[in-house]
Amino acid sequence: MKTTTLLLFLCLSSYAFASNPDTLIVEDDSSAMMFYEPDTVEFDESFDANVDSMLNLYYVQESLEGNLVPAETEKAIPVFDDDTYRSRIESIPSVAGLTYNNLVKRYIEVYTVKKRSQVEVMLGLSEHYFPIFDDIFDYYGVPNEMKYMSIIESALNPRAYSRARAVGLWQFMYGTGRIYGLEVNSLVDERNDPIKSTHAAAKFIGDLYNMYGDWLLALAAYNCGPGNVNKAIRRSGGKKNFWEIYYYLPRETRGHVPAFIAAAYTMNYFKEHNLEPANIDFPVITDTIIINNKLHLQQVSDVLNIPMKHLRDLNPQFRYDIVPGHIKPYALMLPDEHVLSFIDLQDSIFSYKDSVLLNPKLVNQPSHSTHVPDMPGSDYVKLTYTVKSGDAIGLIAQWYGVRLSDISYWNNIHKNRIQAGQKLAIYKHKNVADKFKDINTLSYAEKQARIGKTVSSANSTVTSASASDNNNSDAGFIIYTVRSGDTLWDIAKQYPGVSDTDIMHWNNITNAGSIKPGQKLKIKPRS
Repeated sequence: MKTTTLLLFLCLSSYAFASNPDTLIVEDDSSAMMFYEPDTVEFDESFDANVDSMLNLYYVQESLEGNLVPAETEKAIPVFDDDTYRSRIESIPSVAGLTYNNLVKRYIEVYTVKKRSQVEVMLGLSEHYFPIFDDIFDYYGVPNEMKYMSIIESALNPRAYSRARAVGLWQFMYGTGRIYGLEVNSLVDERNDPIKSTHAAAKFIGDLYNMYGDWLLALAAYNCGPGNVNKAIRRSGGKKNFWEIYYYLPRETRGHVPAFIAAAYTMNYFKEHNLEPANIDFPVITDTIIINNKLHLQQVSDVLNIPMKHLRDLNPQFRYDIVPGHIKPYALMLPDEHVLSFIDLQDSIFSYKDSVLLNPKLVNQPSHSTHVPDMPGSDYVKLTYTVKSGDAIGLIAQWYGVRLSDISYWNNIHKNRIQAGQKLAIYKHKNVADKFKDINTLSYAEKQARIGKTVSSANSTVTSASASDNNNSDAGFIIYTVRSGDTLWDIAKQYPGVSDTDIMHWNNITNAGSIKPGQKLKIKPRS
């Protein structure tokens, strides 16, 4: 009883100086830190957004189509004690001073329990990206384990962007990217370039280490800036240990280092948690061609028969699909098997539809690479789309050839939630707006046909079949019973126009990985 009272007193005392704390920290006589925190921790919203957009990458979708990451319900989820976690973290070769505590444990649980499917995709992507990071970090003398920054910064998504306008695998702000030599202009954003941005990240984190002499403080400064870390050091009385200045740091930065340590743990001990890397069909062997003339990716795609989305994923730095080689040489990355064909057919490639694809007046807004949403200028026409039952914002974006993030920004939509009857503003350049004016009047099948997709008779009948099997409700919803192995993505694919986000919204689900066999879900199919 006395021990409990003492701990409560220490916690309350600690709360007195903590600024809006998520976790209370006290120190015992041996100066070992103890953490008292809520049962759950949350990443910044941008992390979930980056994970979602990572799953939309062409090579991820193609790899998972028909071969989804096994659902959590099909595998046992191991639980380990603190001594095991601590021993494993201490066994990770590291000079960064990886520490185990209850806060790190909470983030480990996020990776190994709550976001298992997403982590398996990141494990698959890491097989492509981590060797690149290791090679570049070794060149600059940056510790190997710092590559795990990319997990918490971007979820290994080269197109990631945050509300703070940080971009790419390493989440560079505009100014910092320019300082470290990354080109950012209307046509090119090298913050999205996996190779160049990694060179910049290695130099940046190395400079921060030279400033503080501590890798965890360097990580904190990478997230919130040296000014905030310096302020935290001053407010703590000059202490230069992350855990000692923890409460003086901005709230979003406090979880950055624990999440990094948890990511390092998960990437090293995923097998022990029954996690398996997703088989991502990323072109492991690639090569680059130096482009000295103006080139559109569509020219390469059509002549060499490479999917456009594939080219975009390999070259995310070209914002409008245009390589401005007429200004200066740029490297174009291609799957190795297409390099010789490009060389043989380059005259045909450069001349293919050049008067159309490279006409400045016909260039639309960026359709693929990371950009910060903005309100279109006077050259754009406002169109109005009325949301139909079963519509998903991602589908609407495809029908109009715009970015999902643009629709969200233009209409002040949060977490991609839309509802039937809602009117959405869509902006298209005046040169092409007429082609999209009738979208609002088309049927679902007609809209899908516009983007080259057909609605099969099997799909069109699944609604009625499911309704009879699962007791259709008066409100237009059907009841779907979750089966072993189901994911929300699996279920949504059975109903045209229904997304996993819709199902989460209809059923008040906050964690996509939390569904269980036997659970009843409300679904409103397209009428």
